[in-house]
Amino acid sequence: SRIGYVETVEAALNHPHYKAPLEGKNRGRGVASGFWFNGAGPSSVVAIVNSDGKVHLVEGSTDIGGTRASASMMLAETLGIPAEDINPEVVDTDSIGMTGGTGGSSVTHKIGITTHKVGLKIIEEMTKRLSEHWETDAGNISYNNATFSANGNSMSFKEAAATLGKMGPIMASYAENTKGAGPAFGTHIVDVEVDSETGKVTILRYTAVQDVGKAIHPAYVEGQIQGGVVQGIGWALNEEYFYDKDGHLLNSSLLDYRMPTALDLPMIDTVLVEVANPNHPFGVRGVGEVPIVPPGAAVAHAIYNAIGYRATEMPMNPGRVALAIAKETA
Repeated sequence: SRIGYVETVEAALNHPHYKAPLEGKNRGRGVASGFWFNGAGPSSVVAIVNSDGKVHLVEGSTDIGGTRASASMMLAETLGIPAEDINPEVVDTDSIGMTGGTGGSSVTHKIGITTHKVGLKIIEEMTKRLSEHWETDAGNISYNNATFSANGNSMSFKEAAATLGKMGPIMASYAENTKGAGPAFGTHIVDVEVDSETGKVTILRYTAVQDVGKAIHPAYVEGQIQGGVVQGIGWALNEEYFYDKDGHLLNSSLLDYRMPTALDLPMIDTVLVEVANPNHPFGVRGVGEVPIVPPGAAVAHAIYNAIGYRATEMPMNPGRVALAIAKETA
């Protein structure tokens, strides 16, 4: 399967961040790349065309990252109509066919396949009905730019919805155990400053370059990448479990389990590289988990370049870094 690793590295090397001078004591820059498999799996959808030309899309994937918007855009693209004319609804899987969980960076991939194919079925059904309405063979009817045409006749999707709906509800369903998930890479650049007295590591600047296949909704994709980077930074610098001698978790609340917040980090700059997944009708690759992978290595490299300490375990918290500094200066 085609991957865009080289493209992410080239984009990182050409980014102003990589070329910017880094001045100041105990500051360092790190670069690292990371990979995630991404997922696929079962997805079921139903599409219903209303008489006003709007389409009701019913699907079973819980929306925690903007999948309703993405699914609407992919169905709209298939039908050639505005995304605003798609009304998405998420239902539980008692009300629709088997749909896999929302996880594994799988939803946009699998729902993109099923919405595309249900859209094709809608076009096929409307074409069949128009062949009766126009008294011509369905093979004579073409569909382009949201318009059906044949033998000098033409009818827009919206007009066809109003006309053909009188022959009965226009709807289609599609379910598939999808495959062909597109593995993806990201290359990250980070600048840090290390406090030589406390060991605290401050993130000064962060740039995440990622092969996203095709960014269906770029703003949501950027948000997914930024969120993943923050998770990766938390893993790199702060997040750790502590247990007592009896195995009881001592830091079980967000008061004690240290997660980074907006107060701890700069704006995460994102660069979207689009190398289409050849196994998907829209070239989609999963996005959300890839950016969690590179920060640990990138931050470790940056710390090494700042103070010469090569970390071999995470988190690289102040205590661990301060101890390393003390050993170096002893």
